[in-house]
Amino acid sequence: MRYDDAFANGKYIEGGEGYPPRWADKAARFRESMGARARLSLPYGAGKQNWFDLYLPEAKPEGLVVFIHGGYWRAFGPRDFSHLAAGAVARGWACAMPAYTLAPEARISAITAEIAASLPVLAADVAGPIVLTGHSAGGHLAARMVCRDIVLPDEIAKRLTLSVPISPLTDLRPLIETTMNEDFRLDRFGASAESPALLPRRSGIPVHVWVGGAERPAFLDQARRLGNAWACPVTIDAGRHHFDVIEGLERPDAPMMAVLIG
Repeated sequence: MRYDDAFANGKYIEGGEGYPPRWADKAARFRESMGARARLSLPYGAGKQNWFDLYLPEAKPEGLVVFIHGGYWRAFGPRDFSHLAAGAVARGWACAMPAYTLAPEARISAITAEIAASLPVLAADVAGPIVLTGHSAGGHLAARMVCRDIVLPDEIAKRLTLSVPISPLTDLRPLIETTMNEDFRLDRFGASAESPALLPRRSGIPVHVWVGGAERPAFLDQARRLGNAWACPVTIDAGRHHFDVIEGLERPDAPMMAVLIG
């Protein structure tokens, strides 16, 4: 298909096949290290994938970071990325990681609705500000949550202070011309309706886009499209590719964490 290669990541990253098992290993070790401060498999809805993990700091949380995993809406889950809560937890914030029904079982619009429905439950036991972030397809979902068409309870909308989409997919129309669309089942209307770069954002919630400087041109373009559409800053992280750009979330002193929670 016309855009298959444009959105391919792994084959252009040296040692790309080694990242998922390393993520899984680091995630498992992090969960073990958290002990009782890791609250796992908490439900937020009736679906079998409507659950989340919550990681708590040692003291009362300063607020809540919500991280939404990527995988082209078709792969992975929160447990593959548990270690990315480390930076937030070390800074005194709680971090929630929701699961969602993967494509092709769910369309992207249904996944968006699941994440929107999860937010009040994720935030129920953690007071203070809510910061959204996510990677790749999760970056798309982090951006979608601050689009004007997403209905959120007033108390949740008022607590949202920032969205940081990382390497997000923001204009889904090119995905129609990929073989992945056999799972997505997108037409032009559906793709446009799920494209943050084509939608107005909710007023009063800052957005900061983050993308690796060594990413595929399509992802740099997707990041810039959202930055241009929403007049928000775009940080191009020099030398980072699509798989290692998220590593800043592990370190409390990383520039990414400074943007995320100050």
